[in-house]
Amino acid sequence: MFKTRVTEKLGIQYPIIGGAMMWLSTPEFVAAMSEAGCLGLLASAMWKSKEEFQGAVKKVKSLTKKPFGVNLNLFPAMRPIDNNDYLDVIGEEGIKIIESSGHKAPEELVSRFKKMGLVWIHKCVGLRYAQKAVSLGADMITVVGFENGGATGVLDLGTFVLIPVVAEAIPVPVIGGGGVSNGKGLVAAFALGAEAVIIGTRFLMTDECPIHPNLKKALANAKETDTVLVMRSLGNTHRIWKNSTADKILELEARKATLEEIVAAAAGAKDKEMFDSGDVQRVTISVGQGIGLIHDQKPMKAVVEEIMKEAREVAAKLQS
Repeated sequence: MFKTRVTEKLGIQYPIIGGAMMWLSTPEFVAAMSEAGCLGLLASAMWKSKEEFQGAVKKVKSLTKKPFGVNLNLFPAMRPIDNNDYLDVIGEEGIKIIESSGHKAPEELVSRFKKMGLVWIHKCVGLRYAQKAVSLGADMITVVGFENGGATGVLDLGTFVLIPVVAEAIPVPVIGGGGVSNGKGLVAAFALGAEAVIIGTRFLMTDECPIHPNLKKALANAKETDTVLVMRSLGNTHRIWKNSTADKILELEARKATLEEIVAAAAGAKDKEMFDSGDVQRVTISVGQGIGLIHDQKPMKAVVEEIMKEAREVAAKLQS
């Protein structure tokens, strides 16, 4: 049941993609996902130069011989990024899997994807975006419902509607996410038409995730109601964990503060400070509603095995 077009084409053991997370998808974290049988994705936007990015890719390759990929971020950024530089490294290092994510498919890069023989996954939040990417040659589409952490898009579609709408309309495999935190969620996504799932929030609570223990402890006590949507007024809605900084961003938006004020409060560049310092109120972290299902921290491999064990048990129960 869990061997699909996605697992076959990507060469992975389990139908799980580890979501790329800014400042967190380090070589060590990515390699841990791949070693556990998933597909780890290196977040290219973390690296300020082509040379730094190449060093990160080489580090992942030294830590795992299993497949991993690279995420190209197409969202607006404080620091302009030339994704062609990252593609140069991807070609030089022999990486074969790429994920793009952003407001639109990267039309200007597609010819390079194809010339390099890359397996191209495009991540989006609506059918028309998925169809556009498929028309350009995407090999797989990832769709994430409104429950997810990070960018939620503008359509506000939940996972239970989004996955089947897209899966029934396009010929390529669909990877589904948004609230998938355990084996039950994986089986549900498959029932809706997905051939793999993307998981981010659950992997925050692993030993290998590079966030401060204070933050892991706070997230372990979080409820499903402890997330909020920010930056909707800027057309760049994100779901984040509710803390004092999140409240400040919402207050700024409510009183129609300037773009500069809102961006200064929400700037992702400061997030790494909290991840390292342990001051859990200081900045922001993208978290999905699935955080309410997660109450413990384990090694990555143990988390993945737990998810797959539960998925097999749930599937067997349904079949019986």
